[in-house]
Amino acid sequence: MRRFPNFLTALLLSGTLLLGTPTSTTKKKKKGTVHRSTASAPSASKPAPKAAAATTSKSPVLHSAVVRTGGTVSSAAVVRTSLSTTPRSSTVRRRRPIVSGGPWKSPTYADSTVLDNVDGEDLEIRRAAVEALGPYNGSVVVVDSTTGRILTIVNQKLALQGGFIPCSTIKLVASLAALTEGVMDPHTPLFITRRYSLDLTDALAHSNNPYFATLGRKLGFERVSYYAKLYGLGEKASLDLENEQPGILPESDPPEGVGMMTSFGTGISMTPLELAALLSAISNGGTLYYLQYPRTQEEAAQLTPRIKRQFEWGPWISDLKTGMKAVTDYGTGRRAAYDPNEPILGKTGTCTDFRSAYHMGWFGSFNETGAHKLVVVVMLTGGRTVSGPIAAGVAGGVYKNLSQQNYFAVNGPIAEEKPKDPFPILTSSPTCCAR
Repeated sequence: MRRFPNFLTALLLSGTLLLGTPTSTTKKKKKGTVHRSTASAPSASKPAPKAAAATTSKSPVLHSAVVRTGGTVSSAAVVRTSLSTTPRSSTVRRRRPIVSGGPWKSPTYADSTVLDNVDGEDLEIRRAAVEALGPYNGSVVVVDSTTGRILTIVNQKLALQGGFIPCSTIKLVASLAALTEGVMDPHTPLFITRRYSLDLTDALAHSNNPYFATLGRKLGFERVSYYAKLYGLGEKASLDLENEQPGILPESDPPEGVGMMTSFGTGISMTPLELAALLSAISNGGTLYYLQYPRTQEEAAQLTPRIKRQFEWGPWISDLKTGMKAVTDYGTGRRAAYDPNEPILGKTGTCTDFRSAYHMGWFGSFNETGAHKLVVVVMLTGGRTVSGPIAAGVAGGVYKNLSQQNYFAVNGPIAEEKPKDPFPILTSSPTCCAR
């Protein structure tokens, strides 16, 4: 006797019961007799009961329960409803565009330009950002690191709402705090295990969590919190965006510990604008500007930079930049590199924001050469396919699109629009710098 799978048998039995068949039958097998409290499944040699056949396409119940997506009928839904004569609910539930594989509340793909206001934006920058972002659900923020002007915000609703977990981009804050406090030497390898050690450059390149968890424990919660706030986290980054919602810094050590705070950003929420402001300061050597978002081209032409804070990072900023360059040379942000003559420095971030049930992909970056110095921050939300390396590829696309338009050309048609950059390329010295 051919035996049906358990779940199929159960569904057949439930359908037969609902059609009014006997509630108790006896089924004989080669070895003994098994008594069942419900009807048995039909054998392979006998046709299915006529009552069960009533649930074919002629049944109005089937038509009311079939789930349709994009004009096509789901075969799984047809099989399920054809084995039951009563739908589970009186209404049809349509599947939301949620990526499977986790508790995600945000789709990976969406139109990220809906409701954006482009008045006052640099349209050349915006076109490059929109093209690079493509179908991904996320935000791209581009800032002039020498003035603090916001050149474009793609997906303004997402960028200006409450912050998201920064993931591994928080390692930039941990690095700056540790360098300033002298709790580690950037050139001295730190032992993660008995046999494995790495220095700051490789730790940033590979986004090594144990390395930065160790830095967090050495610094302690109070110092980590102090420097995070000093660098602009937990406060509005802009001067003139009334609808900007700032991120959040925890008031006490998170239950997971300060090590998780400095390696994953646990307990912290950060906005793309906050990260862009910090990266501008790293790029220009220590000036944290208020970000300004002009509403018209006239406002953009008359914009006056406004300084929020000035940092004296000294030679340590060179070590941080070396590590950020390694991220795109051979680390987690390799997809951002598009031309060795136009290097990009950056930091990736990949994790899950369990508070909002978003899977996050971050990449914060800036360029070191050319006539224009830009900061490009990409934040993606969605399912497991979203990651820091994917965000790095988007950022690389922004730079590449602009490069193809000769935007960074020193002798190009727009090179005279800005003064000569006062911050030359910095490289790390072979020996540790004096403090």
